[in-house]
Formats: sequence, C-alpha cells, structure tokens
Amino acid sequence: MRVPQPALWSAAVAIVAVAIVAVAIPAAVALLQGTTTRTDHPWAPSEVSESGARSGIGAGVNSSQSPSAEVGPSGTPSPAPTAAKPTLAARLRTLPEATTQVIIVHAAGYSGTHAALETFSKVDGVWRQQFPAMAARIGRDGFSDNHTEGAGTTPTGVYAFSDTMYGIDPNPGVRHAYHRITIDDWWNENPDSPDYNTFQHTPVSPGGSSEALWTETVAYRHFAVVRYNIPVTGHARGSGIFVHVGTGRATAGCVSLPRSDLLRVLTWLDPAKSPRIVLSPDSALSRY
Repeated sequence: MRVPQPALWSAAVAIVAVAIVAVAIPAAVALLQGTTTRTDHPWAPSEVSESGARSGIGAGVNSSQSPSAEVGPSGTPSPAPTAAKPTLAARLRTLPEATTQVIIVHAAGYSGTHAALETFSKVDGVWRQQFPAMAARIGRDGFSDNHTEGAGTTPTGVYAFSDTMYGIDPNPGVRHAYHRITIDDWWNENPDSPDYNTFQHTPVSPGGSSEALWTETVAYRHFAVVRYNIPVTGHARGSGIFVHVGTGRATAGCVSLPRSDLLRVLTWLDPAKSPRIVLSPDSALSRY
C-alpha cells in the first residue's frame, strides 16, 4: 500500500531525530563526567600516556621530560628545585671538626640588647637548622669584644659549654650532668679569689660580686654555663656567663630565653656532639 506523502516525511524526520539523540546523549554524558572530575579534583593526576600511566606518586614521569622534572597539576613539568641556601652555620670557619651542634646568638649591631638565637645540627656533613629562630636578650650594654668583670656586656666569640648544667628546678631531662641548686650554692665572681669563675658550695660568700644562685628564682630555674674565661686566663676578663631563663629585661652579660625555648635548647644539647655557642653582632660573624 502506498504511504501518503505527508506520512513519509514525518517518518523520516522521526528517524533522523532518534539518530541525533543516540549520538548526542553519550557525548554529553562523557563531557559532563570529564568536567566534573577536574572541578572536584583540581590536583588529580593527568594522563601522560595511552597505557594509563599517570603523573603522581609511584608513576614516574612522561618519557619526554627530564628525569629530575616534576609534573604539575596541568601535566606540564614544574621548574627543577633550586639548591638550598647555605645556613648561617655553614658559613662558620672556626668550629672544631668534632662539633655537630652549634648555637648562634647574633644581633644587628653591638649596642642593642635584643638578639636572635639560632640552633643548627650537622647531619651527613650538612648544617641544618634545628629549631625556628628564638628571641633572646643579651647584656644591657650589648656585645663587646673586650668584656671585663662587672661590665654589662655579652662577650663575643666561640665557646664550649661546661659539662654540668644547673637549676633551682628539677632536671628537665638534659643530656649533660645536672646539679639542682640549693642554699649556699654560689658562682664565684671575685677576681681576687683562687676559685674565680667557678661553682662553689659554701656558707660564706666568696666575695666580690659573687652570685647567690639560689636567690635568682626566675633566671636560674635552669641554666647552662658558657665557658668564657674558663679556665681563667685573666682575672679582669669577667665571669659567670650563662644561658638562662629570661626575666623580661636585658641581662648583666648572659644570654636569656623564654623558659619554654630554653628547655628546648638545653635538652637538645648533647655533650657527645661537642656543641659550641657563637656570640656576635652580624657584622663580625665572618671572623668565626
């Protein structure tokens, strides 16, 4: 039976419409899926080969890239990392060969009382920063290259620490020997005494400006002794240079830190690593 002409046209249009829908819907679905993946996961690894290998952990890189290049989120190589800037400790030239821990206390100039204290460990021959820089206080008259007894300056130079640490409070877990301060514990700061610049336990003051350690209930909760003028090489060169708890003001020549920072430093110091402390304004660090 012959189909009327209008009916034939209607059938043809219907067939074409079905074909268009059959092609368009899967394509639209695929496009939407791809768009959703990139929108929801902007750092998702991108395809780098037809075999399905992806840039990312454990997948290597595209063979067309340098072996040292890293692939960024767009699939393009990221710039190669630059070499790390040498630390402040790496510039020092006078540390003993055995030293693998160093503290550097430095300030912008000689006259200020505020300084930065930085800590470094030597690992596989490379100096690395141990803790973030800490805010320290130094002598009320800043740094001096010629510190003397009674002066309010912090002596410049490179020094070791004494074998024993001290404190009014119990041992916080230091690696050095530790002596808990009691009544009649003094630091002899009498230049005329044969025991000048040493710890002494005596019921009578050693004289001069000797410190009654047990009375300094804030500063001497914990402290390490800097071996400045130890052993004594000059009775006018000064004594009692410590790293102790901060009191909120400049020191009489010592270095002070907030207690929490001090404890991190004191418990980190290891006598087996021959630690040293460098005291200097920035302009003079190059001589050490």
